[in-house]
Amino acid sequence: MKHQTEQQHFHDYLRYEKHYSPHTLSNYQRDLKQFSQWLIELKRTDSSALNSAAVIDADSQLIRNWIAQLHRQGISGKTIQRKLSTLRSFYQFMLREEKIKKNPAIDIRAPKSPRKLPTALDVDSISRLLELPSDSKLAIRDRAILELFYSSGLRLSELVNLDIDSIDLIDNSLRASGKGGNTRILPIGNKAKQALQRWLKQRKANGDENALFTSSRGTRLTPRAIQLRVTHWQKKQGLEQHVHPHKLRHSFASHLLESSGDLRAVQELLGHADISTTQIYTHLDFQHLAEVYDKAHPRARKKQS
Repeated sequence: MKHQTEQQHFHDYLRYEKHYSPHTLSNYQRDLKQFSQWLIELKRTDSSALNSAAVIDADSQLIRNWIAQLHRQGISGKTIQRKLSTLRSFYQFMLREEKIKKNPAIDIRAPKSPRKLPTALDVDSISRLLELPSDSKLAIRDRAILELFYSSGLRLSELVNLDIDSIDLIDNSLRASGKGGNTRILPIGNKAKQALQRWLKQRKANGDENALFTSSRGTRLTPRAIQLRVTHWQKKQGLEQHVHPHKLRHSFASHLLESSGDLRAVQELLGHADISTTQIYTHLDFQHLAEVYDKAHPRARKKQS
């Protein structure tokens, strides 16, 4: 069918010109297919509702109706925003190809949904989680992984991509490649350094020999494998609260901010481009904000007697 060919051209454009990842391509395909199926069903149930069930022929009102239905179904604002982004990109490509005269999705915005604040583990829970036994090579490796997550606030993808030469145990630092290819230097805490030293003595230089964290076969650990190991130790250590790598990153940020009050430093350590992301991520408490206000605002400071 014609609209399927147009969607295939769009897919090829994203893959070969924009070089999107397979995961992103899959999301775009799924979003377009979902919208297409909704149009087909609408055409089937009410033939007078639209002249064509092809995605390329949809107008702004149809897109708004679809978005409204997704919202009524309880789909999150973030997910709806992604689906809208897919449509905007598709129609922008069609506009470039001179298949349409205007982008019907360009001015449509997703409904906002409450942003859930991430939760952190308290210090006692962190200590309990990190007190792993050192009676096996697997446990030694996993402790180094957990210590490094909490010590340096790494994203899962950043930890997975660490190579042996990414760490400097003399300078107690590591080099992490974050979002957008940005690189930052992060400190390594003493406990994490000790755990890494124990792991490096056990690690075999075979398989993917550049990878810092490897499997029993010598290959670089996958993100999923690390997620499963974190969950394994959460249960093994008797923690009721679900633990995943991002929660360890958030715990790092929350505990550091509570102790230092230095939002800018935490922003740099986390690799956030926008400080507003850090504010939400670390949920500054009112007490700290009030203390900053009392110290800094000219009309709040008490006069010296």
